[in-house]
Amino acid sequence: MAHQTETDDTKVLLSAQKKSSGVGGGGGRSSVPSACFNFINSIIGSGIIGLPYSMNQAGLPLGMILLLITAFITDYTIILMIKGGNLSGAWSYQSLVQNTFGFTGYLILSALQFLYPFIAMISYNIITGDTLTKGFQRIPGVGPDHILADRHFVILMTTVLFTLPLSLYRDVSKLGKVSLLSTVFTLAILVTVVIRAATLGPKIPAEENAWAFAHWNAFQAMAVMSFAFICHHNSFLIYSSLEEPTLRNWCRVTHVSVGSSAFVSLLFAVAGYATFTGYTQGDIFENYCQSDNLATFSRFCYGISIITTFPLECFVTREVVSNVFFNGVLTSVSHIAVTMVIIAVTTAISLTYDCLGIVLELNGVLSATPLIFIIPSACFLKLSGGRWFQGDNFMPCIILLVGVFVMIIGLIMTVMYPQDCSHGAEMPYCFANFTGSNATQPTNGKQHGNLTQKTGLF
Repeated sequence: MAHQTETDDTKVLLSAQKKSSGVGGGGGRSSVPSACFNFINSIIGSGIIGLPYSMNQAGLPLGMILLLITAFITDYTIILMIKGGNLSGAWSYQSLVQNTFGFTGYLILSALQFLYPFIAMISYNIITGDTLTKGFQRIPGVGPDHILADRHFVILMTTVLFTLPLSLYRDVSKLGKVSLLSTVFTLAILVTVVIRAATLGPKIPAEENAWAFAHWNAFQAMAVMSFAFICHHNSFLIYSSLEEPTLRNWCRVTHVSVGSSAFVSLLFAVAGYATFTGYTQGDIFENYCQSDNLATFSRFCYGISIITTFPLECFVTREVVSNVFFNGVLTSVSHIAVTMVIIAVTTAISLTYDCLGIVLELNGVLSATPLIFIIPSACFLKLSGGRWFQGDNFMPCIILLVGVFVMIIGLIMTVMYPQDCSHGAEMPYCFANFTGSNATQPTNGKQHGNLTQKTGLF
């Protein structure tokens, strides 16, 4: 079949199909700016706090290059997905894969599309509990034994008061203003990280090879970046919520959203890594001292931002369940029931585990990489026809091969060199007797192994 494109003023049938099926965005009432805020909020979630660590894994110069490459591939494949949807008459990521690769492909995609946001919601709850409890402890009279310092209570409280009510919305366009609030808080966090890079960074001695061009852990780094940038599972939801769902409008939404997210992510990653170099943890907020008031403010902002991002991921998991088990149609009762079950399970897991470093890396390799690199490219190649590595098929072929390579090597590296976790530990430089020579000494009975594990290639 010859490659087809949509003209500027031609609306696709996707929005109408989704409305009639009762799933997805369903309202068609999002303006382009509102859709951009939803998309940016979807991208800048829990993954952003791991980006400084990805610079530690890859080496700062190479890490910056890989981050920009990941952003470009994200932008390209999001548009590729919508083009594939137009070619196949698909109204969701799942229907796109089913129309292209049949029921087997549909089941594989459904599992991946459910797994990624499901684990993301668990990480959101854990981060909320960790960041807000540390912030609450800065309030006079709130000590380590206070109920507000109990991560279990904080997770349950935020779930009941905020994430559950927001997740019960049926129309994703209603979250536009909430997403705008989340974006503002993210910018406040970015300012904090930049300020601390200038004020705290010079006081922390850099490790040897801190500014090396590349490290061997670059594939792990790209998995973390994929986890941070993935938003494909939300793409059809946000696309169908547009008032004017044309390809031109979607390209505007995609370029603005991914471009803005890439700028924020790059600045956040570089500033965070430049501050702590070899000390950089998987959660950058674990690096700041508990007595740091500016960091405490930033933790509060990030906790609120995460709370407002949670519902977007719940929308996706609920849609997957709806499509697989309810033929895409949820009644009011089943809508509430499915939402309650999803949130109950994710909350229960997040109350049990407090460190998901290895899980998040595996999620990036096994879920994010196929969803960003492999599946959109494979669908477009099969639907568009023509020879591989020629014309419009050249770039999808390259992205598909890169995705397979990153997935295989990244999985091997993740298993061989798992992410270090110093959850809840005060870093050595937070103590008055820190001189720089005790950089690798444990502060709570645990060795900060990542301080010395990286070796520069150049």
